[in-house]
Amino acid sequence: MRSDRELVILNEIAQALNRSIDLDEALQTTLAQVAALLDLHTGWIWLRNERTDAFYLAASQNLPPALANNPARMEGWCLCLESYEGGDLEGAANIDVITCTRLKNLIKGTDGLRYHASIPLYAHGKELGVLNLASQDWRELSADDLRLLYTVGDLLSIAIERARLFTHRAQGGAVEERNRLAREIHDTLAQGLSAIALQLETADALLETTTSPERIRHVVQQALQLTRSNLIEARRSVLDLRATPLEGRTLAEALQELVQETLTKHSLALTLHAVGGHHPLSAAIETGLYRIAQEALTNIYTHAQATQATIHLICTPAAIQLIVQDNGRGFEPDQVTHDRYGLTGINERVRLLGGQLAIESAAGAGTKVAVTIPL
Repeated sequence: MRSDRELVILNEIAQALNRSIDLDEALQTTLAQVAALLDLHTGWIWLRNERTDAFYLAASQNLPPALANNPARMEGWCLCLESYEGGDLEGAANIDVITCTRLKNLIKGTDGLRYHASIPLYAHGKELGVLNLASQDWRELSADDLRLLYTVGDLLSIAIERARLFTHRAQGGAVEERNRLAREIHDTLAQGLSAIALQLETADALLETTTSPERIRHVVQQALQLTRSNLIEARRSVLDLRATPLEGRTLAEALQELVQETLTKHSLALTLHAVGGHHPLSAAIETGLYRIAQEALTNIYTHAQATQATIHLICTPAAIQLIVQDNGRGFEPDQVTHDRYGLTGINERVRLLGGQLAIESAAGAGTKVAVTIPL
């Protein structure tokens, strides 16, 4: 019976959501289960970014080629998000079937899809996002269908809130750890630098007297020893701290600021194109990609003699891609020497993020650096 099958799938969804505190995993699991529940093939989930308040594509399943191969079509405004923000999708009674504006007027690559049901996601009256399920020819939703989709929306909303609360808690722990390290730096490095300054002041004062050179050398050597010890301590503390340069900003916003800084300092026509810039990312990925972009730009205005360059940031639920391209003099990638620390550093950062690095260049043909990080 259908009701038995629905209960089984709802139970599976609930169990899967309870097992995971990872938001991406919860979203993908729900999409797959709901699609099976209604005998559908395609779906996607919009979530509102807590920091920027903008919507981003948080998860997708079997997008048609017209959307999967063109991430920009899944960016920005559409009818269902406008309806959601306008309060026209509140509760089960307003779960609606909408002609998808992202597929409208497309002929090829749509897999015949035209409509989707939009299920609003709320938690304690707060707007979380929208779950969309697509179909070629949607049947009329029965009262049972509405109740079922509303229940799924409730389950997913609870899972989203729980995952975000866990993330906030983890971030709070990270802030506490950074504060602890700051105190440790103050108690170790600051005191060490004070001791060094004291030794150097002593040596400077002894130079004004008739003290033997051996005594002065002894004081300087003590200052050197203190300096070496504090350098080791500084390196350890910095490695532990790992403070992100993107505090309070998305990666796209930080890159845009980097572009503006570069434009004011160098005669380089530089532009940024960002797709999916509101998708939340881990601090490690944000920091890593930001540093990679910085290093790539440094290489461009230091070595490439380029007049134009572009940065592309493309984020989908599956992966994030950073592409930096210029029209400079180029080089032969297979002839790069080991002293090219910029490219070595980029490669190491990509490897630590579990991603892939592709460099395309030739003498006189410019350079393209493409980094892909799976999410």
